[in-house]
Amino acid sequence: MIPPKPEPRPDKVSLLRYLRLFRQDLLSAQPARLYRAWMAEFKTPFFRSFMINQPDLIQTVLKKRPDEFPKSSRISEGLRPLLGNSVFLTNGETWKRQRRIIDPAFEGGRLKGTIPAMLAAAEASVERLRPHIGEQIECEEQTSHAAADVIFRTLFSVPIDHAIASQVFDKFRAYQREQPLLNLAAFVPLPRWLPRFHSKATKQNARDIRSLIAELTKTRAAAIKAETAPDDLATKIMTTADPETGQFFDPEEMVDQVAIFFLAGHETSASALAWTLYLMALYPEWQQKVAEEAVVLGDPSFATVSKLRISRDVFREALRLYPPVPMMVRETTCPERFRNRDVPVGSQVVISPWHLHRQERLWDDPDSFDPTRWGTENGKRCQREAYIPFSAGPRVCTGAGFAMVEGPLILSTLLRHFRFETIPEKTPVPVAHLTVRSKDGIWLRLFAR
Repeated sequence: MIPPKPEPRPDKVSLLRYLRLFRQDLLSAQPARLYRAWMAEFKTPFFRSFMINQPDLIQTVLKKRPDEFPKSSRISEGLRPLLGNSVFLTNGETWKRQRRIIDPAFEGGRLKGTIPAMLAAAEASVERLRPHIGEQIECEEQTSHAAADVIFRTLFSVPIDHAIASQVFDKFRAYQREQPLLNLAAFVPLPRWLPRFHSKATKQNARDIRSLIAELTKTRAAAIKAETAPDDLATKIMTTADPETGQFFDPEEMVDQVAIFFLAGHETSASALAWTLYLMALYPEWQQKVAEEAVVLGDPSFATVSKLRISRDVFREALRLYPPVPMMVRETTCPERFRNRDVPVGSQVVISPWHLHRQERLWDDPDSFDPTRWGTENGKRCQREAYIPFSAGPRVCTGAGFAMVEGPLILSTLLRHFRFETIPEKTPVPVAHLTVRSKDGIWLRLFAR
């Protein structure tokens, strides 16, 4: 049994057809040959792009010479109204300064302090599900709620049902529905002075979300000044100075950063958890193994969480098959030569975790769900060379360690209390919007364990 995978497009289609498919869904818009190719070139009248699927080329772009391959501004066009100049969108010295302030909050020792908040969010998710035993539930909605709850509890020490937190969550869901992954500017290099084509609803939701976040950060700044602020992630970030300049984030910058923490920390975790629950329903023998291991959560602690080895391997395998961020785009700043092919200045360099994680020349049985692969020689080598669910190099996701604690912990908590079963007529179809989600949701039947 192979987990669902989108049908690739025919090998050759017209440019208009390709752009239409690309805007609808990044995954099914690509030809099947990309699962074997080391590199592919795409030419349009508007831009030239190269997808690289070869480990040493990816190492060059992400790890060896990252400053020469900055994040492309094309992809950021659609997210700019909400994220402003957040660390997700910036490059160069601005990005480096932001990371110097943010990174200390996510160091290993700090993660221990987030465990109680994660557990509280997981248990709250259990309570929300209890009334639906025996029913069909839409998992993406449930995991979005749980992941957003984790973000608010760890960042601002408030649960999702806090008045402002609840409004941010509701507004963000509206923003997702209005905002496609790619704005028109992702295809056509528009001059900076030309107005961007964001819908009225998108701009209004972005303003509302930023206004609510600004209220949270203003309240926290006052608590820090009064020395009554809780020791959470927001306090840590707002009281950390750049070690090179001594500067702190100003209020507007802090809103930018909180917006990306919420987007990246909630949207990506929700996607990964929903697909993991589906895989557990599809492979009940693995679901049972995770549930049996989860008994250790009767005495939760950081040491206990480290014992969730099966859950961690299952979650890691789900991230391989359904990486939340399916593609990353960098831009060349000087002439390059990849695989004996010229790559001009200004070319878009596409790195696709979706295709890399299923590269037929690298992975054994790449489309199968097999959590044991991480103990094999092939799995260990591919984990080093061809596994980048959180990117890699200096721009690796700040919250990667956070996510690898949160995911297995929530998964184990849910499977300790519930059993999930597939619904034969509702097989999910992966599509890429802001993250890899299902076209019509991920529907499972819920049972008490």
